[in-house]
Amino acid sequence: MKKVVSLALVMTVVLASVLWVAVPSAQAIPPFKKEFEAKYLKKDSTDPKDVALVEAVAKVKCNVCHKGKDKKMRNAYGDALAELLDKKADAKNPEKIQEALDKVAGMHSVAGDSASPTFGDLLKEGKLPSNDTE
Repeated sequence: MKKVVSLALVMTVVLASVLWVAVPSAQAIPPFKKEFEAKYLKKDSTDPKDVALVEAVAKVKCNVCHKGKDKKMRNAYGDALAELLDKKADAKNPEKIQEALDKVAGMHSVAGDSASPTFGDLLKEGKLPSNDTE
């Protein structure tokens, strides 16, 4: 009986470990997240738009750029940044990250729709740059 219980316990631990490792979660690259926050989050501001953006980013975290739990899945904003930045080569280049953030801010939030607001317009309004943050 002890062997059966021990085996069941070992199997449970192994299965839990495999699932924990196998299920990826979306995660921002720390330098990219840091530069985004430095540019757009005004944590001491009382302006309702600034407060709304700080709260929205705190809620969705890495899903400002990603969607779902798979870190390889990006929303429109994340895709636009990924076109301009290499996660390894540019992670230690804050100037390039800021340039990419500036360039993407001028892009329309819906590709091919010149009537859609730019990512920068959405951020200025206190909104996330993409609605696809789930």
